[in-house]
Amino acid sequence: MSKTLFDKVWDAHVIRNVDGGRSVLYIDRHYIHEVTSPVAFLGLKKRGLKVFRPERTTATPDHNIPTLNQHLPIADAESRNQVEMLVNNCKEQGITLYDLNNPKQGIVHVIGPETGLTRPGMTIVCGDSHTSTHGAFGAVAFGIGTSEVEMVFASQCILQPKPKTMRITVNGTLGKGVVAKDIVLYIISRISASGGTGYFIEFAGSAIRSLSMEGRMTVCNMSIECGARGGMIAPDETTFAYMKGRSEAPEGEEWEKAMKYWKTLYSDEDARFDKEYVFEASDIQPMITYGTNPGMGMAIDASIPSSAELSGSDKISFKKSLDYMGFEEGEKLLGKKIDYVFVGSCTNGRIEDFRAFAKMVEGRKKAEGVTVWLVPGSKAVEKMAYDEGLVDILKEAGFEFRQPGCSACLAMNADKVPAGKYCVSTSNRNFEGRQGPGARTLLAGPLVAAAAAVTGVITDPRSLL
Repeated sequence: MSKTLFDKVWDAHVIRNVDGGRSVLYIDRHYIHEVTSPVAFLGLKKRGLKVFRPERTTATPDHNIPTLNQHLPIADAESRNQVEMLVNNCKEQGITLYDLNNPKQGIVHVIGPETGLTRPGMTIVCGDSHTSTHGAFGAVAFGIGTSEVEMVFASQCILQPKPKTMRITVNGTLGKGVVAKDIVLYIISRISASGGTGYFIEFAGSAIRSLSMEGRMTVCNMSIECGARGGMIAPDETTFAYMKGRSEAPEGEEWEKAMKYWKTLYSDEDARFDKEYVFEASDIQPMITYGTNPGMGMAIDASIPSSAELSGSDKISFKKSLDYMGFEEGEKLLGKKIDYVFVGSCTNGRIEDFRAFAKMVEGRKKAEGVTVWLVPGSKAVEKMAYDEGLVDILKEAGFEFRQPGCSACLAMNADKVPAGKYCVSTSNRNFEGRQGPGARTLLAGPLVAAAAAVTGVITDPRSLL
């Protein structure tokens, strides 16, 4: 029987099916961080249980750690307590922890792939919604709640309903200045912030295949921003070349054995999906959001749409969103003054993102009056940025390069955008207050962010290329 890639991976991990259409699913890799794990560890202790398979769990602090002076004790008491609890719980349970000063530390969805712990054909969970990132390797990866984190700790399994399948195909060649973030913002703008609800998405097509692994991770990272349970891309030679030689990747005979399996991970030619979309790469331009959900996006040189075609609650929420952002229907954003730029997060905090940003700003200067936070996704990204001379370019242009963490993506540390200020952000969510109470977020890719950082206004990056 023909199967989709999702079905192949899911079905291979079903322990048993139970009443109500749910499955007991075995989990290959469990990632944890300091925010959603403490309560799960506590629940485990109250039941007198130990982590069932600690070797399949990997931990790192990332959400609320400072991005400056990480060699000093964490100043915020709550953040310090959460990180200390993670350290103690991992030590007690025998879990591998990449702590703050470990060279493998970083945002959990960045370090998994770069160490080789994330692999094709795996089931992967984490108490964080953007676990979908790991689907770029052909894994079934999704975020879970704290009670489910405890369930995986106790049994290495999770009880889940099986999602429907969706394929989104993007064909053709990407235009000048168009990057992976633009692809996914375009897709979400077309199908809406709820268009993927109930589905697991496979991204396919020549434009998707043309992306690097880091670009593919950006696309899968934001699959949940259209409501999907997760996103995935079939592994290919690009995947295998990225994984080869990484510290935790299989070697020798184990590598060859794994490759035989990985090469079977694709949707069969006549596999049927519950829903399909097809888009043309030539229709995609550099994107930016104008509202308060990731589906409210448009080409950077377009105008904010009209609410005329909306009705009822949709019209009310649209108006509320524009009021919050201080925008008007039909308004263009080009030339709009901005206050902050944030480059980082599990969406765009990888080395390719900083290479692209540095290339754009080289020979230019940071715009006066703009605050720019450049936050690498991991210690490895930080080291590469120094080794490749990117930090020198950034400093010459007037920028500050910080230390790894989630930072202003969700503002759980000191990196908060003040109320009313506009921030062009390479992160994944533009909800009200996401980057700080009253902050106004415009989601974009690293090139749009770089163009704004050196001009001080929203600028089409193609004019600077």
